[in-house]
Amino acid sequence: MKSSLIIACDGEAASGKSTGAKLISKKYKLFHFNSGLLYRYASKIILKNKPNKIIPLLKKKFKFITYKKIKKQSLFTQEISNHVGFLAKNKEVRILIKKIIKKIIKKNKRVCVEGRDIASEILNKDPKYHLAFYFTCHINIASQRRWKELRESIPLNEVKRSLSKRTNMDKKRKYSPLKKVQDAILIKTDFLSKKEVLQKMSLAINKILINSTGPL
Repeated sequence: MKSSLIIACDGEAASGKSTGAKLISKKYKLFHFNSGLLYRYASKIILKNKPNKIIPLLKKKFKFITYKKIKKQSLFTQEISNHVGFLAKNKEVRILIKKIIKKIIKKNKRVCVEGRDIASEILNKDPKYHLAFYFTCHINIASQRRWKELRESIPLNEVKRSLSKRTNMDKKRKYSPLKKVQDAILIKTDFLSKKEVLQKMSLAINKILINSTGPL
């Protein structure tokens, strides 16, 4: 087992990147880090407190909470989903959260990080990813998945509009947009089972482990 392994998983909303990241993290004993949870937590703070200046509040709140505690928060409400896309366009917010993400990553030599600008921005250097994946999924299938996750609590059409809007904003935002880096391996999850996603990702990971002449 290599001493260091850094995997980047980027993708569109509800494209299956979280599932893929969790599966390979478990198989290869990697620390699984969902960077999107930090943005969702930030949205939750802002929606609750409605501050005039968001950066001072976010700095204060992030200073006294761990990633482990953030994971336990209820962060997948439709209200947060509708808000977080707009928040993610804010350059100051992205700079703040990027620093937090980098700090966490540097504490883990074996890590799988998922998000929307991981390979292109967060892990493009210091440290650099060893392997990058990019996830896509047809909007109709992605909507069904997210609708089920929400226990069908809101209309399917509303979920579809929200996901489409989020991905569109992510790709078109000026600062650190969602994009596939040149060497990222494309994972189209439309008709792949979890087992098939794991097999495809494992094949790529095993290749770099075998071809590596020294510690990664």
